[in-house]
Amino acid sequence: MSCECNQGYGFRNFLTKEEKIEILEEYKAKLEKEAKGVAEAINQMKKNN
Repeated sequence: MSCECNQGYGFRNFLTKEEKIEILEEYKAKLEKEAKGVAEAINQMKKNN
């Protein structure tokens, strides 16, 4: 399992505050999309049973 919150910045040791915020906001958006997909899958499974 990898941490996507540092994706694309692996060559750097120190990030600016703004870069960290941007990375975390992108990661949060990915998690929200994943959660939406999970909710849709659950709803679909409930409809099929």
